[in-house]
Amino acid sequence: MIHDILAPGLRVVFCGINPGKSSAHTGFHFAHPGNRFWKVIHQAGFTDRLLKPEEERHLLDTRCGITMLVERPTVQASEVELHELRTGGRDLIKKIEDYQPAALAVLGKKAFEQAFSVRGAPWGKQKFTIGVTQVWVLPNPSGLNRATLEKLVESYRELDDALAMRGV
Repeated sequence: MIHDILAPGLRVVFCGINPGKSSAHTGFHFAHPGNRFWKVIHQAGFTDRLLKPEEERHLLDTRCGITMLVERPTVQASEVELHELRTGGRDLIKKIEDYQPAALAVLGKKAFEQAFSVRGAPWGKQKFTIGVTQVWVLPNPSGLNRATLEKLVESYRELDDALAMRGV
C-alpha cells in the first residue's frame, strides 16, 4: 500500500497518475529506477538534495507532498480506466480542499484532462483553482515519457519560480 504524503501548509502537492508495479512492491512513490521524479524535483529546486524513494517522507521538510489520482497499480498508466480517473479527480479535489496547498501539480496532461473532464488543457498553470490552490499540469516524469530531463526540469522549475514569486 502506498500512502499519500500530505500535511497542511504545503507549497505543492505533486499528483501522479497511479503507482507502477515497482512502487506497489516497495510502498514508495516513483520507485521505478527509470522514473525521473526525484531527479527532476531536485534539479528544479524543490529539494536541496536528491532524495531516494524510500526517503519520500522528507518531502514534508521541503513543504512538498505527493498523492495520486488512482491507487490501483499498473505496469503503464495507459492501463488506468477513464472511470477510475474521473473518480480519482473527484477524490483529489476533496483532498486539496482539505489541505489547501499553494499549488497542485498534476503530472500528465491526458490524465488531468480525463480526471477533470477538461479538453485542450495547456501545460503549466491552469485558469481555475481549487479554493486557494493553483492548479498546474506538468509532464509526467516516467521513463516512458519521451520528454528530456532538461525539459522536465524546466517545466517543474517554472512552478517553483512562480511559487517563490508569490512568497511561498
